Parts: sequence; structure tokens; C-alpha cells
Amino acid sequence: MPRHAPPHAQPYPRARSRPWPRAGAAVLGLAALLLAVVNGPAAVGSTADAADTAAAIERAAAQRVDNPYAGAQVYVNPEWSANAVSTPGGEAVADQPTAVWLDRIATIGGADGRMGLREHLDEALAQDADVVQLVLYDVPGRDCDRLVSHGELGPNDQPRYRAEFVDPIAEILADPAYADLRVVTIVEPHALARLVSHTYPRNIYTQECETAKSSGNYVNSIGYALSRLGALPNVYPYLDISHHGWLGWDDNFFPAVDVLHAAATAAGSTTDAVHGFVANVEDYSVLEEPYFDVDDVVMGVPVLQSRWVDWNRHIDELPFAEAFRAELVAAGFDENIGTLVDTSRNGWGGPDRPTGPGSTTTSVDEFVNASRTDRRFAVQNWCNQAGSGLGERPTAAPAPGVDAYVWAKPPGESDGTGLEFPTGLARDPMCDPEYDAYPDASYDPTGALPDAPPAGEWFPEHFEELLRNAWPPLN
Repeated sequence: MPRHAPPHAQPYPRARSRPWPRAGAAVLGLAALLLAVVNGPAAVGSTADAADTAAAIERAAAQRVDNPYAGAQVYVNPEWSANAVSTPGGEAVADQPTAVWLDRIATIGGADGRMGLREHLDEALAQDADVVQLVLYDVPGRDCDRLVSHGELGPNDQPRYRAEFVDPIAEILADPAYADLRVVTIVEPHALARLVSHTYPRNIYTQECETAKSSGNYVNSIGYALSRLGALPNVYPYLDISHHGWLGWDDNFFPAVDVLHAAATAAGSTTDAVHGFVANVEDYSVLEEPYFDVDDVVMGVPVLQSRWVDWNRHIDELPFAEAFRAELVAAGFDENIGTLVDTSRNGWGGPDRPTGPGSTTTSVDEFVNASRTDRRFAVQNWCNQAGSGLGERPTAAPAPGVDAYVWAKPPGESDGTGLEFPTGLARDPMCDPEYDAYPDASYDPTGALPDAPPAGEWFPEHFEELLRNAWPPLN
């Protein structure tokens, strides 16, 4: 039987779900390793400094509103809006708020003719906006599993990250001119999740992610960012929890909780610095699968065993975020903490969207493939996905425990390219539609659209696809 769709614009009391049973020795071993990293040489500052920082974070947390999006007008980035209206049909969504990405040191002051942080904040004041959304995305050794989005900072550049990236951002946000703006900051998407999903003994581990884990680079860099941002009462830091297609399995889910707690208490930070968590940033996972459930059984075979689900007890984002939030509360975060879900590209409408469950007289794989609204070839596929559509429009308090649906990834900006460029810009095979993503199984295309530009550049063909396949539809 199809499940009911989530309610929209509900009053804000946050709900808690019963978490899955906790994992065992493997989780505790990872927690011990992370504790050693956090307390090792990378952690800096005296006991007195740490106490002062913790007190400042506690004072700032006490001054913040519960849900920064409630009753708020959210900043519309004029640069993204101009790109949207340049594409036929884009005017229908050009007034939607999207996040501003700070992905290089130079973007703070403005780079390549684009607005800098102060210009965005000044424009927000001119719009009479209440909320500005930022994404901090320059952690040293960034995106250790990908080729297209490696950052400017190497694994040993923690001092530069602190002094040239985090500190200038914090200083600008502390300017009294912006004291009345609520600045939602999504801190380093993907980073902490990669310490679990792409490290040994996972079969997709990379040496770069191993280095990020063993050095404490991600944990301590993000802890430092939280310690600076969390001490500002107008700043609302949200930590990334990836999505169900990376962290839904128990052997990723529970260790990831410990990694997030380690980062939130590293380098002078405390859990009070974290205002919430954000799921599905830059990804395509649907909010809820309406036509099948993880507990379904087809011809005597559990859906869990289907190739698409592959023993993952989470098949969609809202239940995943709810379960993750409950586990984080159990791990020591505030019981009233909220979540955001990026819905910028998870609509999956259009002619291929199913209208009901598949036949239960076929195989479990055929049933799931006919029932699922997420039309990717594999749930891990992430680059410029063909058939994707705009998801729910940005909305405050759309479901219990959810502060907002947001468009953290500006729709129409490329995830990366599979093309060779003469400038030597990085390419990733996962952005190549001809690449066999999982050669150990049957042929699995990446699902990427062809001829994409480099990461972050405007990709009008993808934006047109997002408009066509929007769910809910645009008209």
C-alpha cells in the first residue's frame, strides 16, 4: 500500500522517532579512534581558551530562535536568479531562495566577477530579507572521493583554512551591520560522511579519505569552523548528514553519528554550536517513496534484498533524516535540534514517474524498479542526473522535526564534467554518461547528462530538465 505523503507547513513541534538499535564494537572502535584524533596534536588552545569559547557558544545559542526560517523572508541570490530567467521557463522559479557557496578563499571577497560575501549580505538587507543561506565548502583535502571538486587546500593546509577562510567569514558575519540577519551556514557538505563511507574496510575507500580520517583534518577543521560560527548569535550552523544512499546502512549510519559528535566537540567547539543538521545537499534522493516500503515482501522475497535497496533500511530522505536526528539527540545533541532537507533536485516528475506500486506478481527487483520515484540507475549516482526534476519549493517547517526544505544546491549549476578540457580542469568518470559505474555488476550507467561544464558553472540543459520534471509540477 502506498504511504501517505508528508504533511506540509505543519506547526513546529518537533517529533522524535525510535532509533534503530545501536551498533556494536565497530562503532565504539571508531569513536575511540576519533577521540584520539580530536585530543591529539591537531587540537589547539588552552583550557582557559576552550572554556571561554564554550561559554561564548552557550550564550550565542541561547539568543537564537528555534527555527530561523519560521516567518522569515529568505534571501534570493540575484546572480542565480539572472541565470534562471536566462533559460526558457526559468522565470517560474527565479524568485526562489538559494544558498550562496563559498568554495574558495577568493569567493569571500568576490571572484571571477561574482559577488563577494559582503555584497550578498548588503543585498539581503536591501531585499529586507531575514535569512541568508551560506555553504562553506573549502575544507582541506576537500571531497576525497571525487575528482571534479577537489579544493584549493591540501590536507596539510589547516592553518590556511582557519586564518584565510573561516576567520574572515566569521569576522564579516560578526559585523554589527548584519546583526539582524539570520545567517544559516551549511558547514562542509560531504566531508564527515566520507570518513565513514569512503574509508577502509569499505570497498569504495580511497587513500585520500583515509588520510583525512587518520590525520583528523576534517574533524578538526570543521570543529574550528563551528567554534567560530557557533559563538555568533546571528549565525545558525547546520552540519551535513549526507543522504540515505550513502549513510543509510547500519555500518555507515551509526559510525557517522560518532563522527559528527567528534567534529562538534573538536577544536574548541561544543554541541551547542550546532543548530541543526542538513540532509541531501547536492543530491537527488526523494523525500518519500510513496509506492513501496522497506518492509514489503514480494513473492516471498523482502524488498530489502532487491538490488536497488541492497539491505539498506532507509529508502528515502524524510525517514532517514528523522532517524538520524533521533540518534544524534541520543548521542548528546539538543533534543529540540532540527533538520534541513535539500529539495533542489529530488522531484523526479515527468512521464517516467510511476503512478502506483508495481506488480507484486513479478520479481522483487521488477516490483521495486516499477514502484520507485527515484529514477537513477543507482542510488549512489550523483552527477548531473538525467531525468531529475526540481523538488519541493523552499518551505519553512514542512514536517515535524524539519526546519525547512531548502535549495542548498542552486538548481542548474553543474556537478562536474566528464569532458577533457584543454585548461586541465578536473574531470570525473561519474560525470561521463558512457562510463560503467559499477563494472563488477551488470552494466550500470552513471546517468549523467552529456556535455556538462565544470563543477559550479551554469548548465542550462540540466536546468531545463529540472524544470520539465519538477515535482510538484510548476503548473
